Amino acid sequence: MNGKRMEAAMKMASLSIYKGITRRTVPGALYRLLWAEGAEAFLRAWGELFAALCERGCADNLIGCLTEAALYDENAFSLAAAAGRTIPAQMRGAAGRDLRVILELGALTPQELLDGAPEGASSLSLPAWGAGEPVRELAGEGSLADRLERYYRENGCGMYARYRAFIWRDHAIHPVVHPDPTTLRDLKGYELQRRMAIDNTVSFLVGLPANNCLLYGDRGTGKSSTVKAILNEYCTRGLRVIEMPKENLMDFPSLVDEIAALPMRFIIFIDDLSFSSQDDTYAALKAVLEGGLAARPENALIYATSNRRHLIRESFSDREGDEIHKGDTIQESLSLADRFGLSIRFSSPDKWRYLEIVRQLAVQRGLEDHLDELDLLAERWATERGGRSPRCARQFIDDAEAKVRRGEPLR
Repeated sequence: MNGKRMEAAMKMASLSIYKGITRRTVPGALYRLLWAEGAEAFLRAWGELFAALCERGCADNLIGCLTEAALYDENAFSLAAAAGRTIPAQMRGAAGRDLRVILELGALTPQELLDGAPEGASSLSLPAWGAGEPVRELAGEGSLADRLERYYRENGCGMYARYRAFIWRDHAIHPVVHPDPTTLRDLKGYELQRRMAIDNTVSFLVGLPANNCLLYGDRGTGKSSTVKAILNEYCTRGLRVIEMPKENLMDFPSLVDEIAALPMRFIIFIDDLSFSSQDDTYAALKAVLEGGLAARPENALIYATSNRRHLIRESFSDREGDEIHKGDTIQESLSLADRFGLSIRFSSPDKWRYLEIVRQLAVQRGLEDHLDELDLLAERWATERGGRSPRCARQFIDDAEAKVRRGEPLR
């Protein structure tokens, strides 16, 4: 092992605050290469590093891959910065030193690692990576620790900086790697309803009073898509969404404990919400919305969607029985929806509004030359599929666009 590789290996081994990056695929592969002894171990480690870089599209950008791993690392420094806590000078100094080491490691060239490699390695024409550029937050002059502290305060750290959508599963928050890409531009109609949800969300993001929100109404009208599109529109302003299945509402105190100290704003999203009269999670949601000891933190709102205004599936038998104050019980069951400060109704469109949605989607897809024919076919499509809705209009346009692009007749 030559002096350059030994120095780099010792520096990487000495990482403290950012030592966790060595558990990531590319930094870990580099670490093994730096310490590899013997021809077989060296060549195997070389191949593993290059393969890992290629898998991440970074064959020409080693330094970018290493600095990205550091940017999204969750450690004592990033957690303290994200929570807005005062960072001790010793921790700040150690973080800055680690970041400088990571930049040096990323600048290592294949030739520098081949010098002093096991005999014969240099003659094998091993694949070479490119140095590339560090992530924007670590490029340029100035204190590296100060720059990342600002980044963490504004964007959070770890997975909350890397991802925007999450789901509560197995008593933990998990990132959604490929979230729904729906944008507000993709949603047609219901401008008034969507504006109410957007205004409430913007107030929440800027620290103004905002309400928990219930989006209710007919199926296929864009209730869930509205929440997803709002996330995609405002994720760059610190908005994150955590989907919480209804059956996990008893875990709400655990969820809010994990996010209460973070700088981002969270929508806790409960999709397709409804309850039976004997549902235990009914009381859990009621406590969450108003009056429970585990109140939601200031950086979280609850957005729920439902096909039912009153959320409770009620039968005529529920109104019978021998309870003396049955009316009070019925009113209490119907009151849950009232605990959402903002209720927004999405009802199925009439024929005119349905066709207007079809036309707007057609224009967006470049199908203007077929509008008259689409008007005639869209109503038939809805009739065959049980009714008009924005979802039905989108499915119709998807089918029509595919036929047009293939050169087939629409009929």
